[in-house]
Amino acid sequence: METHETNSPDETFAFGRHLSERFGVGDCVAMTGGLGAGKTALVRGIADGLGLLDTRLVSSPTYVLVQEYLGAIPIFHLDLYRMTDPHAELADLGLEEMLEEGVALIEWADRAQTALPRSRWEITIEITAESSRRFTVTCLK
Repeated sequence: METHETNSPDETFAFGRHLSERFGVGDCVAMTGGLGAGKTALVRGIADGLGLLDTRLVSSPTYVLVQEYLGAIPIFHLDLYRMTDPHAELADLGLEEMLEEGVALIEWADRAQTALPRSRWEITIEITAESSRRFTVTCLK
């Protein structure tokens, strides 16, 4: 487990780029944190680090549930916030297939902990001040 602090959205983006070096095909990244914590900003940085050419394409998939971005490997960006039955809906969306092709970055992952792969990355984001965030990163094997 490690912690990292950022003091701006730009620093959160840079931290995401740094984290991306750890991720590859088959990795599930489960993110938790309140509204406005910076989950999507972190995803932008990770996607940039994974080769997405235009990070403006990255937006919270709250209403579409999953967005796919083409980087060096496929990036699947999921949001469980509005799911009524995250366990069933993750299976319907094809999470296992996504992980066979690329990396899955999941916002609001705490809504479906038992439906996620046992082996995964967990990132907890805490708001520590208006623009400051604390990230706790854990690799579960």
